[in-house]
This record gives sequence, structure tokens and C-alpha cells, in this order.
Amino acid sequence: MAGNLGGLVKRLQDIMRQDAGINGDAQRIEQIVWMLFLKVYSAKEEEWEFADKGTALTGE
Repeated sequence: MAGNLGGLVKRLQDIMRQDAGINGDAQRIEQIVWMLFLKVYSAKEEEWEFADKGTALTGE
């Protein structure tokens, strides 16, 4: 997991270094953290939605 996350962060940094609108590592780190938060939150929302549908089907 840590290796995959490290690789993802490295790829994101490489892409973001090419963006003229983002200057410096501090801005890149801020943007990467925000993207990771949104990705995790989106996955949790899907999980919650699936759980809600399962509850509705069983009537609990």
C-alpha cells in the first residue's frame, strides 16, 4: 500500500511540476492532499450508499 501511494504521489508531483499555475512544493503538497481526501471521501460515500441500499432491501 505505501509503495503504491508513494508511486502515485511521485506521478502526481511530476504532472504538477509541468503546470505553470502551481509554484513550489508547498502548493503541490496542498493540492495532492486535497485530491487524496476527495478520493477517499468519494469511496466512503459509495460504501455508505451500498450499505444504505442493503439495509433498505433487508428492511432493517
